[in-house]
Amino acid sequence: MKKLNLAIIGQGRSGKGIHGVYYRSESNKYYTVKYVVDEDDYRRELARTLYPGCTVFADYRALFDCKDIDVVVNASFSNQHYPITLDLLQHGLNVLTEKPFAKSRNECETLIKTAKANNAVLAVFQQTFYAPIYQKAQAVLASGILGKIEQISIRYNGFSRRWDWQTLQNRLGGGLYNNGPHPIGLGLGFLGFDENISVLYAKCACTALTSGDGDDYAKVLFTAPAKPLIDVEVLSDDAYADYAVKIKGGKGTYVSTQSDYKYTYIIDGENPPRPYVEGTLRKENGDPCYCSETLIKHEESGKFEGTPFDVGTSLLYEDLYFAITQGRKMMITPEYAAQIIGIIETAHALSPLPCKY
Repeated sequence: MKKLNLAIIGQGRSGKGIHGVYYRSESNKYYTVKYVVDEDDYRRELARTLYPGCTVFADYRALFDCKDIDVVVNASFSNQHYPITLDLLQHGLNVLTEKPFAKSRNECETLIKTAKANNAVLAVFQQTFYAPIYQKAQAVLASGILGKIEQISIRYNGFSRRWDWQTLQNRLGGGLYNNGPHPIGLGLGFLGFDENISVLYAKCACTALTSGDGDDYAKVLFTAPAKPLIDVEVLSDDAYADYAVKIKGGKGTYVSTQSDYKYTYIIDGENPPRPYVEGTLRKENGDPCYCSETLIKHEESGKFEGTPFDVGTSLLYEDLYFAITQGRKMMITPEYAAQIIGIIETAHALSPLPCKY
């Protein structure tokens, strides 16, 4: 299998610590890191060690003179995703851009149109969709075992503070842009990326934990006609975050963390309907009593084998390879990624924060 020549822009936490780990792993059967771009001298020299034989540049525009690039990965600062990706696409290059895709849905649509106009493949690094945490939840939903689903809650919460560039609005920082594309994306996926989705409620706040002016508290509710309510939280001030995904149906509940899952459900016929009693329930001696019974329930549990950072990353890159070499449609399209940004953009419009920097 012929490997594709890859160029990566950015050697920060994502470029080096997520993408780079994949490039150097046994899972990478598809790509050769040919070019590395970073403004920092130290990072460029380190890249020579990490990817022997690669060529390094300080400016991504040097890539335009290289005629052997099959795909460029844009792992630059978040506020640079849009302008750099646009420039790359206008030069006819295939691009995998980190999330967030862009600041607004309009910017996303511009990138999609530019890719089509230049016959280029455009993808967004939304690797959580390929990971067991999403795939297992979707399988349980598809089984119907939980009955009619009324609400799905997704929590990307923790109790910590930040003081880096990703806390700044002018860098496209804040929790919703940084981590929000994962839970917002999962919620949209659970709704089948319905085009009729609407945001019902949003609250964004900047608490005492964060040094910048970006949100570190975000609550967003959205749904679509005849679909479940999606309840998303991206909080940095939650000291008791105990689950990542909870699916509540009429016959049971599914809950998972990032590492394991469990669900409890009932089966039709095993708990016959109880006749309705009008008035007060009474014990045999005549004392009033409360409804009480032991339902016949079933429980299943397990651990996920892999995370978005290993399994998810590997499968996304495999999907990208065949999109470039065989023209296959990727599981998560740029249009889906644009919907994610649309929800985030709407949430910020409903609950804006002042820009301080």
